[in-house]
Amino acid sequence: MSDLAQRIAAARPDLAPQERRAAATLLAHLDDLAAYRAAELADLAGVSKATMSRLVRRLGYADHDQLREQARDHRRPAPGQPGGPGHPADTGSPRTGEGPVDPAAYAAAEADAVLRAVTHPHVPQAVRMLHEADRLTVVGWRNSHPVALHLRQQLTHVRGDVRLAPLPGQVVGEELSDVGPGDVVVVVGFRRRPAGFGAFLDEARARGARVLLVADPSAADHACAADLWLECPLGGALSFDSYAAPMALVAVLADGVLSARGRGGETRVAEVTARYERLGEIEQVEGAAWT
Repeated sequence: MSDLAQRIAAARPDLAPQERRAAATLLAHLDDLAAYRAAELADLAGVSKATMSRLVRRLGYADHDQLREQARDHRRPAPGQPGGPGHPADTGSPRTGEGPVDPAAYAAAEADAVLRAVTHPHVPQAVRMLHEADRLTVVGWRNSHPVALHLRQQLTHVRGDVRLAPLPGQVVGEELSDVGPGDVVVVVGFRRRPAGFGAFLDEARARGARVLLVADPSAADHACAADLWLECPLGGALSFDSYAAPMALVAVLADGVLSARGRGGETRVAEVTARYERLGEIEQVEGAAWT
């Protein structure tokens, strides 16, 4: 977003103090502006929404939507680059190997993807959404379904009213019938999303629920339909995508919700563990943590 940075630098001498605070916030979030609404940026800057909107216009944009669209264009991979038009990875199809894998380089790339996922600036806000929701519906199709299933499983250890959709052999239309204000719909949408993905996001919001989108950068065009977007990269050094980063993000989100629920979360974990033991469902291994 060098264009935006240059515009801010040129306008800075004439900006009012509140506008300078707003500009500093834009600069601090150059890499993830596409995920923020104008009101959210204003809150982060500690200024009014009117001040943020006035700054955006002074910088030469018609409105925040135009700035956000520029930010989305910036995040889209360039033609020929991984994930971009003309690159074999742009569809999510398995790629032909290009020789032996360097284990050290592969491990380093995976570690970088995990770090970027778990340190995303929206993680604390996502944890609050998951903690405060009256009811959670976690949705994922195709390769996103295992991630959604794991998130649902982890969250049920620490809070109630967590549903998974779609169930095997089912569609999701009926799952939205009971969704409403106070609910959060977590939509896991990594690349090779099904047709109608955007329509589902729109319908979930139309029901009055808040929508948390967990997806890779290819979902940038869907970010505006969600209340919050947790951008999470996929490892792409091998023929098939790696979901190490999404699974690490699931662990961090569940851990955050457990901490947020305090004694209530700890009590629920203990009750679930005791129920496992009474039903004889889980192999008992000395010193093993619950999962």
